[in-house]
Amino acid sequence: MTSPIEAETMTAVAIEGGKGPASALHATQIALPQPTDGQILIRVKAAGVNRPDIIQRMGMYPPPPGAPDTMGLEVAGEVAVGAGRWKAGDRVCALLGGGGYAEYAACDARHALPIPAGLSFEEASGLPETVFTVYANAFEHGGLKAGETLLLHGATSGIGVTAIQMAKAAGAKVIATGRGADKAAAAKALGADVAVDVTAQDFAEVAKAEGGVDVVLDMVGGDYTAKNLDALKTGGRIVFIASLAGGQLDVPIFRIMQKRAVITGSTLRPRDADEKARLAAEVERVVWPWIAAGKLKAQVDRTFPLGEAAAAHAYLEGGAHVGKVILIT
Repeated sequence: MTSPIEAETMTAVAIEGGKGPASALHATQIALPQPTDGQILIRVKAAGVNRPDIIQRMGMYPPPPGAPDTMGLEVAGEVAVGAGRWKAGDRVCALLGGGGYAEYAACDARHALPIPAGLSFEEASGLPETVFTVYANAFEHGGLKAGETLLLHGATSGIGVTAIQMAKAAGAKVIATGRGADKAAAAKALGADVAVDVTAQDFAEVAKAEGGVDVVLDMVGGDYTAKNLDALKTGGRIVFIASLAGGQLDVPIFRIMQKRAVITGSTLRPRDADEKARLAAEVERVVWPWIAAGKLKAQVDRTFPLGEAAAAHAYLEGGAHVGKVILIT
């Protein structure tokens, strides 16, 4: 399939030496992607910035085979070359294996979803990576359901603000943690039933006082793990999606046995195309109606031009954000 776009090159953000944002990230000209059978070409209007992008920039999260070397796991824009259910001009957001920090991106047509009514490109671009991650981990792996309690760490991250709203939309109770009173207040404003400032409170003690938790969605790891287990109800589930405080666990096996606890986790990017397509269909079936009903709102903290990707990374690493950081083309 050939592209109808006259240009042969486009602007994209490449990793060119170094690991810090300013030294590593540079806008450059690369070849326009050519969609293969079953793929669409998206004229990117906005792209989400995610922590896995930072890890890739630092050389620790290489793209899966066949994915672009450039970063960017989620975009929103207009279809330039259609395939499957999509035609030119359709407004879509999409999950990518990479390549979103660019003017155009190619992706499997099954991994794109219609932009919900009323959402801007900037808002929609921050949905796929976070919504897919929360749905796969909290709901599928963690089995969260109505009437249960979710303990969520990193409550004001892109994942966190999405998880709070999705759990509440599903009828669950949410205990959310953050570092500082302002983060706790933001989590509460987003709908968390209980918000814990971990610099002033022991989240495990707070969770136990609330009756314990059924599911923990944890991006911290390290010494949080033993406390997660302490807060867990019998038959509860701990689901890891990152390990920002350390990737090694030291937990008492007998305590896991006593609680009949399940400890699991997953990554999204390495999943094969068919599995991502299955997940996309589930997200559209379950989560998109929550957006239409106003139960889940996109939370954009700040936008940056594509050429200022280094500044966007630095801002995300600073941790002051509440919600998503977005690049606009």
